[in-house]
Amino acid sequence: MVIAMNDQDSAECSISPPVEVVAWTGDAATGHLRLLDQRRLPTETEFLDCRDALAVWDAIRSLAVRGAPAIGVAAGYGMVVAAQVLPDSGDFITGVEAAAEYLESSRPTAVNLSWAARRVFRRAQDGLASDLDAVREAMLDEARAIHAEDVALCASIGRHAAPLMKKCSAVLTHCNAGALATAGIGTATAGMYVAAAEGHALTVFCDETRPLLQGSRLTAWELMQAGIDAVVITDNMAAQVLREGKVQLVVTGADRIAANGDAANKIGTYGLAILAAHHNVPFYVAAPYSTFDMTLASGSDIPIEQRGSEEITHGFGRRTAPENVKTYAPAFDVTPAELIAGIITDRGIISPVTADNVAAMIGQ
Repeated sequence: MVIAMNDQDSAECSISPPVEVVAWTGDAATGHLRLLDQRRLPTETEFLDCRDALAVWDAIRSLAVRGAPAIGVAAGYGMVVAAQVLPDSGDFITGVEAAAEYLESSRPTAVNLSWAARRVFRRAQDGLASDLDAVREAMLDEARAIHAEDVALCASIGRHAAPLMKKCSAVLTHCNAGALATAGIGTATAGMYVAAAEGHALTVFCDETRPLLQGSRLTAWELMQAGIDAVVITDNMAAQVLREGKVQLVVTGADRIAANGDAANKIGTYGLAILAAHHNVPFYVAAPYSTFDMTLASGSDIPIEQRGSEEITHGFGRRTAPENVKTYAPAFDVTPAELIAGIITDRGIISPVTADNVAAMIGQ
């Protein structure tokens, strides 16, 4: 990954990632979605070519593509491949809506998925007066717009977050809310990248993030590619790191944020926020406007995805728990707004985090 200054604006940075996370190849009629298979990182770089909705659904569900913004972009393109096989008849729009519902079922917590799928669906509805080839082209245009918008949203989050990063010599993050989780420079990592582009040296402590190790496999990998100092710790070391004063700020991403500012993120985030509060270290969440779900009053309304037991009992293919043991595997938890010092959005920082301030920044 290469970070370079933009001569036009010192607050902008240009990042060339080591690989492209999500891309579209070809036209609306015969093209397909190509995804970086993040299950293979950090040791292998492989890609998946998704030519139908089933392949996209499986890539999202199996975490080949992950991170709320990247899932949204993938779902937008998934709508296009789904439309390729629909009949040119009056049932077309019904089929497009069914495709949206199908893709949404892959992972229930990340709101960007349904937001993107429904956005492409509405574009199809708006174009029904045209021939269906034109409708498919319009759907691809909308998916590409979602892709480009995410790049811009990440850059904007980075501009708002960079001043916070520059006040720190070290920060702590959980899971992966980086370039690998988006189409751009990430959410939680965006300010790190902008600060680095402006010459600020920063150390990032990366929670390993069990059970699937997104912090050690993905966040540390991409930060090292960018030349940013990364230190991997296991999740249960975070309390000691905070107690020793090694970090001045904690920042994570989010998969869905309720109207009152409660934020769902990878399991373990809530506990980390409690630890940060106990040690008087500010805890921030970084997310674009598309991650807010203003239809939900609080985090108690956010659906929490349950994962399969094998992710706990068979760590990366090797049995790590007794046979037939019971498991409980929520993929996310919800951090209440009162534990969040601020939510860094593409529109600015919401602080203090209250329902009124969220509505003022994001809208109803």
